[in-house]
Amino acid sequence: MSFDPTQNADAFVNHAETILTGADQRRHIQLLTECNGSFGLTDAYRVTAKVRRLRELRGQRVIGRKIGFTNTTIWAEYNINAPIWGYVYDTTRHSLAHISGPVTLAPFVEPRIEPEIVFGLARAPEAGMDERALIACVGWVALGFEVVQSLFPDWRFRAPDTVAAFGLHGALYVGEPAPVTPETEAGWLGALCRFDVQLHRDGEIIETGRASNVLQGGPLAALRHLVEVLADDPSSPPLAAGEVITTGTLTNAYPINAGETWSTALSGLPLVDIRLAF
Repeated sequence: MSFDPTQNADAFVNHAETILTGADQRRHIQLLTECNGSFGLTDAYRVTAKVRRLRELRGQRVIGRKIGFTNTTIWAEYNINAPIWGYVYDTTRHSLAHISGPVTLAPFVEPRIEPEIVFGLARAPEAGMDERALIACVGWVALGFEVVQSLFPDWRFRAPDTVAAFGLHGALYVGEPAPVTPETEAGWLGALCRFDVQLHRDGEIIETGRASNVLQGGPLAALRHLVEVLADDPSSPPLAAGEVITTGTLTNAYPINAGETWSTALSGLPLVDIRLAF
C-alpha cells in the first residue's frame, strides 16, 4: 500500500524537507514509516526524487549512485531483505588522494564506515546485460570507504526510511582508481568475485569481508541488480556514462569515533589499500 498521490501531493516534499533539515541540524527525525503506516518503498523513492531536486537547488550535482544493503550476511540484523539505492553528489564524493589530514565527523549523524568497491562507468549499462557485458561498461575500479549515517535513532528503521533518508549515504571516499581495458576485462571479471579485504581500526583487524558477501556474487552482481531495478522504475533515471557507483559494504558497518584511523588490507584485486583518519 502507498500514498495516494492525488491526495498527498505535498507529502513527499514535506518529508524531503524534514530529512534535509535533520541532516543540516545533525539531529534525529521520526521514522517516516511511523508518521504514516502505509509509507512504502515506492513512496520512499518519490521522496528521494524530491530530495534530489532540493539539493540541486542548493547547487549540488548528482555524480553517481550508492547501492546499499548488498551484503546479504547482515540483512537479518537490519531487518532488510533486498538492496536499496541512493544518489551520490559532487559534495559527498571525495578523493582520498586529496585528503591530507583527519576528516571531521561533524556533518554526520551516528556515522559508520563501510569498505566498498567503487566503479566508474565508461558507458551506460543496459538491462539484460550479463556480468561480462557489464565489466565492459566499467572504465575504472577503486577501493573506497563510504561513511553512512542514520537520521533515525540507534540505527533502527525500515527499508523505506533508509531509502528516503539518502539511502543512508553520508560521504564516499575513493582510493586510487585502476583502469579497466579490453585486455584486462577477463582478469577483472574473475577477480571481482573472489577477493578478500581486511578492515582495520587503529591497526586491529575488525572484520574480513569477502566478494561473495555482495549478493553472493560480488560487486558486479550489485551493479547488475541496480541496472535491473532502474529499468523497472521509469520514474528514476537509468545509469549513465561517467557515473560513480559504489556497490555496497563488504563487511558490517562499524561506528566511527573521532581519533580513530581506519584502513584496509586487500587481497585478490590489483587495487591500492586505503586509509582514513577521523
